[in-house]
Amino acid sequence: MYIVVVGGGKVGYYLTKELLEQGHEVLLIERDPERVERIIEDLGNVAVLGDGCEVSILQEAGTGRCDVLVAVTGDDEDNLVSCQLAKNRFGVPRTIARVNNPKNERIFRLLGIDVTVSATNILMSLIEHEMPQRALLHLLAIRHLGVEIVEAVLGPNAPAAGKSISSLKLPADSSISAVIRAGTFLIPSGHLILQPGDEIIALCKSEREGELRNALLGPA
Repeated sequence: MYIVVVGGGKVGYYLTKELLEQGHEVLLIERDPERVERIIEDLGNVAVLGDGCEVSILQEAGTGRCDVLVAVTGDDEDNLVSCQLAKNRFGVPRTIARVNNPKNERIFRLLGIDVTVSATNILMSLIEHEMPQRALLHLLAIRHLGVEIVEAVLGPNAPAAGKSISSLKLPADSSISAVIRAGTFLIPSGHLILQPGDEIIALCKSEREGELRNALLGPA
């Protein structure tokens, strides 16, 4: 697989190194000449000097034949432009963008970027996972539908504990999709009585998340 990486900072450097070790063909584009020299010294002739937002540089890098373009600079606007050029001008089948400001993630997806990676959102999910009784853990966002797939672990004092699924006052546009109890998958039928320690997988509209949390776990 041929992968073009835009941005030669720490993220781009270690990403390129890992991809090379996995046997991929990689070319890194970086505008800082000193960084380009260091990368070539460490990894070989896999970096070129230039601006990944310029069509001529992307063309010289062979973007038209690459399978994936990954933009990981520290500037969200540059990452967006690089990915859009790759997708719209060179027909790259897969574009991945680092998003430094998580508020920009929705804009990136609306503008056609295939995958966005926000370190802030990843860290927030990990923090939420350490506090399962107080928050919903985001597993996946179906952004074009405005739907979230979330996980909640019922604590001993959770309002849903000891109640059947059919008796819960869940918000509109939400549903329980699965219950995991002691490592066993349970079909979430209406008569199933929820117990402390149950892991609940649920779907809900993004704007209903607070109501769902209150119904399952109680107020934050």
